[in-house]
Amino acid sequence: MKLIIGLGNPGAEHARNRHNVGFMAVDAIAEAHGFGPWRKKFQGQISEGRLDGEKCLLLKPSTYMNESGRAAAEAIRFYKLDLDDVVVLYDEIDLAPAKVRVKAGGGVAGHNGLKSLTSHIGNDYLRVRIGIGHPGHKSKVHSHVLKDFSKAERAWLDPLIEAIASSAPLLAEGDAANFMNRLALAVSGDEKPATRKNDTPNSRKAPSQRDLARKAADAPVEKQGAETGPFARLRKLFGAQEG
Repeated sequence: MKLIIGLGNPGAEHARNRHNVGFMAVDAIAEAHGFGPWRKKFQGQISEGRLDGEKCLLLKPSTYMNESGRAAAEAIRFYKLDLDDVVVLYDEIDLAPAKVRVKAGGGVAGHNGLKSLTSHIGNDYLRVRIGIGHPGHKSKVHSHVLKDFSKAERAWLDPLIEAIASSAPLLAEGDAANFMNRLALAVSGDEKPATRKNDTPNSRKAPSQRDLARKAADAPVEKQGAETGPFARLRKLFGAQEG
């Protein structure tokens, strides 16, 4: 089972904050893949479902960002999970807006949610860093992350969140490269189907009966009443006129 944690702060006043992009991402995953309703558990909100057959638990801690690790630790203990099974989505000011990077382990870079997670569960969980950009000065970081995304930012944010949701099965199976590729294409407006690791020209699915029927229906047809067969070809060859 995979535990996918989105970081953010609870409450309607924070719902559209840049700091809540992790919450936005797991909300979109739940909706796109038909997960169950959100319910209270593990000091947070959870939703259960599957991504390409892999059982997954989505978690939004209700402990506020600074205590995110408490909720995560409860869920991990309950399901006896390893950190290899934990994925965390969160805002990253040290990445340009719309950029996404995936890595396992690493530093916390001043992010209070990561600090709490690392102190409660360890450091080697998978991180999905969603770039929101830096305000330019350290003194502006707090107000920057706690402000709503602007209207201009929605132009890249909305397709990015949608792509994170649709590509979540790739993330669940550990295909970080194709996951990031899908997101980059989505934001650039040139989204294409994901290529799975084992895809080869010979492994592609054979055309279905419906595809064959559609192809046949689209093929050019003879003009109704037109003469066919060998005599028709002789007439054409010698220029015979119809009487």
